[in-house]
Amino acid sequence: MALREIRIQGDPVLEKKCRPVKEITPRIRELIDDMFETMYEANGVGLAGPQVGVLKRICVVDIGDEHPYVLINPEIIETDGEQTGDEGCLSLPGKAALVTRPNHVKIRAFDENLEEYTAEGEGLLARAFCHEIDHLDGHMYTEIAEGPIHDIEYAEPEDEDAETEEDETE
Repeated sequence: MALREIRIQGDPVLEKKCRPVKEITPRIRELIDDMFETMYEANGVGLAGPQVGVLKRICVVDIGDEHPYVLINPEIIETDGEQTGDEGCLSLPGKAALVTRPNHVKIRAFDENLEEYTAEGEGLLARAFCHEIDHLDGHMYTEIAEGPIHDIEYAEPEDEDAETEEDETE
């Protein structure tokens, strides 16, 4: 496994429609492994082929529950409800914008063995499915942002020593 370079908005590869995967080869298996490793290293919840410069209809998604997903040739077959919230992207690091997505999504895809399956997600998982499938068609969330793109403010890690010093001075 190896880390791959994440392409940043403005790279033309992110605006191209991806080709379907017709067979699982050793290179495709390696790509899937690399995509998971790259996504985890970047603290993401999803990554699509074009984000690592590969125009194949492959995504990986892991929102931190018990089930990481490999989505090959995925399609959204059902949506319901609505959710609006901040959405970011590994291809636009440190930025986010308000985006409305379906709150419930059902997809059909193939796994790493080219076996067809369906999956359903709500909330963050539904958002991640939609976001990554958009990438496969050359679209980024910035196209549907409801307002300005803004910097993400990360919470500062707590400094346990500083708290201890404060406690001692009171």
